[in-house]
Amino acid sequence: MITRETIDKVFETARVEEVIGDFVQLKRAGSNFKGLSPFSDERTPSFMVSPVKQIWKDFSTGKGGSSVTFLMEHEHFSYPEAIRYLAKKYNIEIEETEQSDEDKAEANEKESMYLVSEFASKYFQDVLLNHEEGKAIGYTYFKERGFTNETIKKFNLGYSPNQWDAFTKEALGKGYKLEYLEKTGLTIVGEDKQFDRFKGRVMFPIHSMSGRVLGFGGRILTQDKKAAKYLNSPESDIYHKSKVLYGIFHAKQAIAKLDNCFLVEGYTDVIQMHQSGIENVVASSGTALTPDQIRLVNRLTKNITVLFDGDAAGLRASIRGIDLILEEGMNVRVCTFPDGDDPDSFAKKTSYEDLVKYLNESAMDFIQFKASLLMKEAKNDPIKKADLIRDMVTSISKIPDRIKREIYIQETSRIMDISEDVLFNTLAQITKKDIQELGKKQKEEQKAFEVHKNEPIALSSNVDIQFELEQKIIEILLLYGNREEEFEDVLLKANENGEMTEVKELNTYKVYQRIFLSLQEDETELANPVFKSIYNDLINYFHQNENFEMDHYLQQLPAEISNEVTSILMNDEREVLHNWETKHIYVKGKDQTISQYVSETILTLRWFLVNKIIEELKGSVTSEPETDNSETLSMVVDYLGLTNMFSKKLGRVISRHS
Repeated sequence: MITRETIDKVFETARVEEVIGDFVQLKRAGSNFKGLSPFSDERTPSFMVSPVKQIWKDFSTGKGGSSVTFLMEHEHFSYPEAIRYLAKKYNIEIEETEQSDEDKAEANEKESMYLVSEFASKYFQDVLLNHEEGKAIGYTYFKERGFTNETIKKFNLGYSPNQWDAFTKEALGKGYKLEYLEKTGLTIVGEDKQFDRFKGRVMFPIHSMSGRVLGFGGRILTQDKKAAKYLNSPESDIYHKSKVLYGIFHAKQAIAKLDNCFLVEGYTDVIQMHQSGIENVVASSGTALTPDQIRLVNRLTKNITVLFDGDAAGLRASIRGIDLILEEGMNVRVCTFPDGDDPDSFAKKTSYEDLVKYLNESAMDFIQFKASLLMKEAKNDPIKKADLIRDMVTSISKIPDRIKREIYIQETSRIMDISEDVLFNTLAQITKKDIQELGKKQKEEQKAFEVHKNEPIALSSNVDIQFELEQKIIEILLLYGNREEEFEDVLLKANENGEMTEVKELNTYKVYQRIFLSLQEDETELANPVFKSIYNDLINYFHQNENFEMDHYLQQLPAEISNEVTSILMNDEREVLHNWETKHIYVKGKDQTISQYVSETILTLRWFLVNKIIEELKGSVTSEPETDNSETLSMVVDYLGLTNMFSKKLGRVISRHS
């Protein structure tokens, strides 16, 4: 097990904005960062990262937490895996205590599959570099492709021996279970024997965005017509080919930095481009492009440049992927290579400077590309030209942004020499139903951003004053609970004449103590059950721990409560959207002290609760002649006196900040 000291060091060192920035394109938003949710399909950013608080919040799904919880949610890491990943990222040495047999037995199935895949990757590379067959066949092939030793090691390229069960025997001999060899697809298990799926192939490990080995692609080198040229790992619990892009792990930082992603078709295209200095490149691995693959890129950049071979037949078949990219709200450019060239061959024979120049100068907008490609087919045939124009408008209809659609319609009108009115009418016919569905979806996304409801905990979705005030108290405890502040106490003391008068004193309290004592004094409990649970947990935590570390506190919370805590912490990032002052809920201003903020919030809660009692008393007053309402009315007058006092005190606070 990883020691507590190592875990503490990881939490102290890791920066949430750096960790998440490896997976999501973040843009500065004041003191925070924002980006598109990596957990849902959205076009309006609702994902917030707070460097100050060292937490993140995804308002579209309700998820939130620390850098560790992000890795657990996004990469499906276990807690120890997330700690190990961060330790590796920040070069922290991991100290461990001896694992018991019970601890080892608890390793989950996915982790076992990851471990098997990692072992396989190392085994195949070892065979390639150190075994005679691997060097003679696999290594020679890669060298002929022009790959350097550095590139081979960077992409963990390997070779699977041309024997029926060489890998399987080695894995079983190292203690890996046949069950997981079969589940990852590395071994095919028959009734009376088992054999290697990838025997006699050069191997391309396929990594997740975090660098874990998910599966493999294997290329056969013999002229066996019965065997597929390329063979991929089958679908498994850790490998879903429609959700993976080859090279995304090696390309993610370059994609985010350069704000563009080159999309190619094959493994060697990616590798050769990397070796030539173009690192922001990924491949769909020969499969049809899917929305999930596009969303992987969308987390890092809004711009995709699709690189096509010079083969015309391939171009026509691949062009369908462009519409999918447009549908995700991304910007698409297309670059084709001369006849007979693909990204691999062109990059291999071209210098870095010339390659960059070619990609920049040859890339064209998707409308220009479609027009140039399809006009060759239409030539002077008016019917084919009409079909081409409809094809172009269909692509434009996929774009969710109305302004972009209009600009592209204007561009199509200019290129194809046809009136904009005709094109807009065609667009309306094509998109009438799609636009209605898109509008409904956008409204739902906006609603999810504006009013977040955490379904698992079933908090009240009705925004009321008491709910907001109780939430504000939890927020104060989380942000300032352990801070010492001076608070004004009003005491009754006898003067020289023996009369009782109010005397104001400044006393130092920790914020959590002041809140606890104030609520105890009024015998007030929080009404919302979730807030009440968090409040009690926080007060106990403060009483038992001298220091309050947010990361450590979040660690010990159940997932659903942790999500709610991060929602509250990030709530102030959205408060400018609401006119809380009209509801007597005051947001802390920059010129306001913590003690004023705390006193004001507690006072407002008391004001609200007393008003609630007054309304209840008024409701109990009847007009029946035999009923004596005098006592009730007297209580109402007394309580009204209290509310007037609260209003005056609140008025003084408000006037100081107005």
